[in-house]
Amino acid sequence: QVQLVESGGGLVQAGGSLRLSCAASGRTWRTTIMGWFRQAPGKEREFVASVVWSDDNTNYGDSVKGRFVVSKDNAKNAVYLQMSSLKPEDTAVYYCAAGSVLTTLPGPYHYWGKGTLVTVSS
Repeated sequence: QVQLVESGGGLVQAGGSLRLSCAASGRTWRTTIMGWFRQAPGKEREFVASVVWSDDNTNYGDSVKGRFVVSKDNAKNAVYLQMSSLKPEDTAVYYCAAGSVLTTLPGPYHYWGKGTLVTVSS
């Protein structure tokens, strides 16, 4: 099993920045990729970003490209999401996920955190 715990969510004004963290523990060697997803009320879960443990391969959803940066610290088994130029439409619960397939779809990710709420006020 892999346990994931997100932190860093909160309330921020539009145009501001926020940094999310995801701490992974357990059998992390079974995972290849770490992803960030988000889900707003009444909407489907949306891919935000991903990073591969073994190299610097990153991927971003179209709605966050140029504003969000995903990074990792292999020594700490941690993944981060630096969010800048935040917009009210970025308001959602943000989830950290771990999987073994390079994909933007949530289904193949085996492990999920409980999420952290990000609220962007206008």
